[in-house]
Amino acid sequence: MNEVNFIRVFKALSGVLLVLFLAMGLSSPIAGAQDAEFVLGKNSLVNTGKDNGFSERNLVDKDDPHWGWEMGDFLVSGFTRATEDNHGKTVLLKNVGDTVALRFELGQDINNLNGTENLSVSEDKNGWDQKFGVEEQNFGRGMLIVKQTNHKNESNTELYRDFLAAEGSKGADTEVKVFEEGDYEVALDYEIKRPRVDVFGWKPAYSYSNYQVSFKFSVRNGNNMVFPIDLATGSELVNEASTEDGFRLDLAKSRYLDIDLKRATLNDGADGLVEDTRFNRPARDGSEYTEEGVYTITVRNRYTDSETVKTIYVGTDTILKAHAKTGLPLSEIKTMLDTGATITDDGSLILADASSAESEINERLDATAEEPTAADQGKTDVVEPVEPPDDAADEHERSGNGAVALIAVLSLISALLLLAGIFFYRRSQGISSKKTDQTEA
Repeated sequence: MNEVNFIRVFKALSGVLLVLFLAMGLSSPIAGAQDAEFVLGKNSLVNTGKDNGFSERNLVDKDDPHWGWEMGDFLVSGFTRATEDNHGKTVLLKNVGDTVALRFELGQDINNLNGTENLSVSEDKNGWDQKFGVEEQNFGRGMLIVKQTNHKNESNTELYRDFLAAEGSKGADTEVKVFEEGDYEVALDYEIKRPRVDVFGWKPAYSYSNYQVSFKFSVRNGNNMVFPIDLATGSELVNEASTEDGFRLDLAKSRYLDIDLKRATLNDGADGLVEDTRFNRPARDGSEYTEEGVYTITVRNRYTDSETVKTIYVGTDTILKAHAKTGLPLSEIKTMLDTGATITDDGSLILADASSAESEINERLDATAEEPTAADQGKTDVVEPVEPPDDAADEHERSGNGAVALIAVLSLISALLLLAGIFFYRRSQGISSKKTDQTEA
């Protein structure tokens, strides 16, 4: 009997320990899934009538043969974040070089739809689509239409004939297309048939209905980087750099960024040299700039609300070069020069009597010495890694302390479990010995 009690107690304590281990696992932070998928086109099914180019938009009601079930799901993967634009359209953000892919997961047997023998996908021999401009042709058992519009507003439409038959039976999974930056419209057109009369398996006539599942989405690179390229050397100019020959803008294949560029020059004013803004206007990928001046490039990503600012000087004027390099006002640079400071070839300011001050004046260059290159942009995440703020570091430290505390608690419980087992075992042995002695007496 005591052995039974010991086993019960041991099981109870083991159960407690197991629950705590599971709690520790569930409370641990989970890394972002690289294979996350997003469902598109959900609840977009409409009855489009019959032989009208899939142009009608009729709700599927309870008297419709398609009521209460769906053909399958469209799923997209390879993105880093899903958001919406101002019109409510899905926008999938990705890193340069990432692959965004769309696939369809068939949820039905196309010969026995919704488990019904008399309901199947029909071969639509005279199908056409009015909205997408698809001419009349044999759609087969489902036509998938994918229309892409690029950053130049150029469109291209691809057709996947007999799409559902290619999928096969329930559970089939086929990748449709790999997507780059652009705007996309997708439609799946298909026809369903059911017998008007069924006399012991004889079906002389059928009724037909057309349906469409459709959706829109956009793919955008999630970065907001611009790479000024020296026209003479072809190398990248880091922030606050200077060049005598001018530069070209390279957006590393990110076509949907908002770029503004301001050019300023030096003019004589009442108080000496003053900065004069010559223009402030939008720019585009591949634009070249050779006129002398300080160029301030501002890049914004409207989908992430992030911004990058770079300053490049074109020309040979040492004061403007120092202004672009250090960010100091022209008046302050002029004062420093009057007190004996000098300007190096790269625009750095060197004070006459304080080498330590030189480091402080030019520290902005050091902070930008390791900017990502255009080559890096094509291989990795375009967002530069930053040190976590103090609050994030404290949160991480608290998380680590919590994990240590949890491990300590689990170790204590394990020790108690072991001691309890020894205690009950010895107690049961002692009671058994007493009973034996009493029996012998």
